[in-house]
Amino acid sequence: MVISEVTMARLNNCNVLCHFSHSGVDEMVRLDPLLPADNTCHFGLNSLFADNGLSDTHSFLYFPADALQMTAVVQRVFFDRGLRFVFSTRSKVPYILKEDGKTKFFGDGYEFVPGKDETIVDGKAGYVVSFGEMLYRAWDAVLRCRELGLDVGLINKPSLNVVDEQTLKKVGASPFVLVVESFNQKTGLGSKFGTWLLERQLTPRYGYMGTTREGSGGLWEQIPHQSLDPQAIVLKIKQLSQ
Repeated sequence: MVISEVTMARLNNCNVLCHFSHSGVDEMVRLDPLLPADNTCHFGLNSLFADNGLSDTHSFLYFPADALQMTAVVQRVFFDRGLRFVFSTRSKVPYILKEDGKTKFFGDGYEFVPGKDETIVDGKAGYVVSFGEMLYRAWDAVLRCRELGLDVGLINKPSLNVVDEQTLKKVGASPFVLVVESFNQKTGLGSKFGTWLLERQLTPRYGYMGTTREGSGGLWEQIPHQSLDPQAIVLKIKQLSQ
């Protein structure tokens, strides 16, 4: 039904702002912690199919990383024309902090720029690319690696279906790139990012992590069940950096 509505809106040049509020596989905030989970859930959906038009049309897909970036994204794109899709997680997430552990990355002075990737920290050993509720987990993993002497960088990609040529060139020139997301690993950002690199003759060691298993929604256990916890990300970083 959603695909039909999106297609008709696109064919009729409509202006649409759509919010997918229960994206990802993270824990759902429940008023009663004793309530059951969502049963077998939506994990296999191809969320990027929201951008289902041909090459002469374009939709815009955004996945903010915390509440502050969500506010900045909505304020910036609310009156834009065309089809805009904003994804958000089902769970509470912490604010993204800079490397000093105190300053909010999306706090005072931050302005969201559609289509622009954001460098959380630069690194010489390689880059992790993430977004949404996986960004803070990827940041955790990157900080652990940096403490071990592995100079890994982190990129936030809030505009999911737009190539930032400058940032892509930077990460593509590094030794490795790892995409970390909670979308379906078969059809998510990771399945596209590698193609973008190859089209530009950029050939770092490449890996991508996403959701791979069916399961009940709304449970915190889904993140480690899908091998998307910080420890699993650290392990994948180490494998790519060898």
